[in-house]
Amino acid sequence: MNLVNLFIDDQQVSVPAGTLVVDAAKSVGITIPVFCYHPKLKPVGMCRMCLVEIGTPAIDRATGQPVLDESGQQKIVWNLKLQTACTTPVSEGMQVRTAAQSDAVKAAQREVLELLLTSHPLDCPICDKGGECPLQNLTMAYGPGKTRFEFLDKQLLDKHVPLGDLIWLDRERCIQCARCVRFQDEIAGDHVLGFSERGRKLEIITFSAPPFNSHFSGNTTDICPVGALTTVDFHFRARPWELTNIPSLCPHCAVGCNLTLSTRRSAKRGGGWEILRVMPRQNEQVNEIWICDKGRFGHGHTHSPQRLTQPLVRWGESLQPISWDAALAVVSEKLRLESGKTVALVGDCLPNEDVYLLGKLLRQGFKSDWMQMYPCVGGAQVARQYGVATGTNLGRLDPANSVVLIVGADLKEEAPVWNLRLRSIPKFQVSSFRPKNSTQPAQVTCLQCREGTETHVVLGLLNVTLNVILERHQASDRNLVSGLAELEAKLAEFTPARVSELTGVPPEAIVSTARALAAAGNTIFAFGTVGAPESLPQHLANLAVLTGHVGRPNNGLLPVWPHANTQGVLDQITTLGFQTPDFGFEPSTLYIAGADPVGDGAELPPSAFVICQELFATETARKADVVLPAVSWAERDGTFTNAERRVQRFYKALPSLGQAQPDWQIMQRVARKLGLDWNYATSEEIMVELAATMPGYAQATYARLAQVAPQWPPVGYDDLYFGGTVYDNRDGLGVQLSAGCESAERYELRWVEPQVAPIKARPLYRRGTLVEKSERLKAHLVDR
Repeated sequence: MNLVNLFIDDQQVSVPAGTLVVDAAKSVGITIPVFCYHPKLKPVGMCRMCLVEIGTPAIDRATGQPVLDESGQQKIVWNLKLQTACTTPVSEGMQVRTAAQSDAVKAAQREVLELLLTSHPLDCPICDKGGECPLQNLTMAYGPGKTRFEFLDKQLLDKHVPLGDLIWLDRERCIQCARCVRFQDEIAGDHVLGFSERGRKLEIITFSAPPFNSHFSGNTTDICPVGALTTVDFHFRARPWELTNIPSLCPHCAVGCNLTLSTRRSAKRGGGWEILRVMPRQNEQVNEIWICDKGRFGHGHTHSPQRLTQPLVRWGESLQPISWDAALAVVSEKLRLESGKTVALVGDCLPNEDVYLLGKLLRQGFKSDWMQMYPCVGGAQVARQYGVATGTNLGRLDPANSVVLIVGADLKEEAPVWNLRLRSIPKFQVSSFRPKNSTQPAQVTCLQCREGTETHVVLGLLNVTLNVILERHQASDRNLVSGLAELEAKLAEFTPARVSELTGVPPEAIVSTARALAAAGNTIFAFGTVGAPESLPQHLANLAVLTGHVGRPNNGLLPVWPHANTQGVLDQITTLGFQTPDFGFEPSTLYIAGADPVGDGAELPPSAFVICQELFATETARKADVVLPAVSWAERDGTFTNAERRVQRFYKALPSLGQAQPDWQIMQRVARKLGLDWNYATSEEIMVELAATMPGYAQATYARLAQVAPQWPPVGYDDLYFGGTVYDNRDGLGVQLSAGCESAERYELRWVEPQVAPIKARPLYRRGTLVEKSERLKAHLVDR
């Protein structure tokens, strides 16, 4: 790395070439105040708050040698005008003076603030940003104590303007820094905000239909340096110092975004605690400092009046309230009579600890090995073997030598933050549907196929790739893989022309895509999982192996799982050897935890005794014989494993509602009724046992999950003006588990007969048990 040496306030600084002066100062703890600058956005130099004095070494034009002063020191030529630190890159020998050393800089910053306040309403006592406002803080630190302007000269603009149904705009407070507009254009890729009018009447508007049509609108409120943009759920609800902030994770998709839940006592929970807002928590390897609007506003189920708060047992045609002891007595009596014919159905939103304990209960208490995840998805073992390698960081992929192959998935809808982080990377999209992708057309090559034929397109890519690879490599390279001969023979019939007939994708598109994948330095293979046949992930793994994109960072398979802990549930079911019930198998007892198959149109075995652990009276719960009330993820702690196999911990933010209990505690109570001597006091004790039982999880101890490291940019509440109101991460960055192929000496190529199976893309706001209970998102819900 080429380092540049300079001095800022006489302190020597060494930073990479190309670093901006404002970032160079930040790296050594020197404060240069900013408003328009944000370390994740391109610099624009609009607000002038970051003005500094800059000098550079004098160079003799004739000789090209440094000019020395009378004392023999290198002479510094100071610019006649102040420079913006946010747009000026560092140079060797540069000298910088901030307000700490320069009266001119002090005066300039004081005048900038004085000018900004001439158009500001000065309504700090009622402003939602009060207590976490960069304008307020910087005015106290750098601003004037009085103003020369008359209050009556201020512009009176609209105050409570809905930019959309989730974001309010106060036009009087806006300082025209354009952070919100630039975020939408540069980061989210949704060009839905802009400026209107000129001069002192300049204002932010939305020009999309529906208004502010973006999955990331809430992030603009995080980076707004004043109280101009606020979310509807927090508007006039509380002050920051009244909140208790708890680190957590988003439960809604496979990304595993880091969150902070801001809580306070509320009448909505009978005087108990409520989540008032959800904020991003920085994790540069997972979600950086961004979250989607579903993660931000989809927490309403935690205080829903429809929550189950006590056990229910069926009497005749209806479910009746009953005590815990009585409900557990019914369960234990039934299970003792039906040992060995119990099937457990587990949802993929349950934490790892609960899934492990359910499996242990199944084997020790029910004498059964039948456990299945719902919804059913394929590719778990292949994804664990050939998934993205440890050290992968989707936000650090180089657009110049990286590509992404997306098969049967719509990242913008199913994993929005991945789509945001990969927006600048060239993509090849293979699907039967047209993805709702905001990425620039030049960066996406669509290979639209007939429904259910995505696997056949991959076989066409394999056919071309195999020929390209064998042309370039020595025969000895065949020793690095097994199964090549069989694969080569089977692929012979899947020529680009033949695959084009089957799928409708032009043969030239298949050829060019295959060659691009083979030539790329890094490739991510993302694939849809709901409804996908087992052949799809296997042949994507074959393609990854043949192109050399496995076993190293920023390469490998990336399954677009439907929920937060799909990977963790599948890891346990497959690693611990649980079996899926055979066709025609009729269980006597069905133990369902966190799943609603009836709500998705499935039928329960008519003769089975059904035990259901749930938050709500779902369609499945209404048909159950015993319903045991569980708590939400916000009312307990535990771990999720995201699709990149990163195990992360979340913490308890709210007390339980009524008599509801964490799933693992319910399972422990059932186990004790069956005579098992279980005495887990915390979820951490369960994780210790899980890690000892599953070697792949050996590193996922709570102590390891809580470890943190310095991250750049250093955003957080210690420095509101630099990165916004995003929370810094003091509670753990998680541990990424290694893929199986990372330690393999040979890679296995396997042939699986391709199946025609429609892959279902899941809209972000698809109706579901949890999201339907979130009032703020009801207008966005869709049925499919």
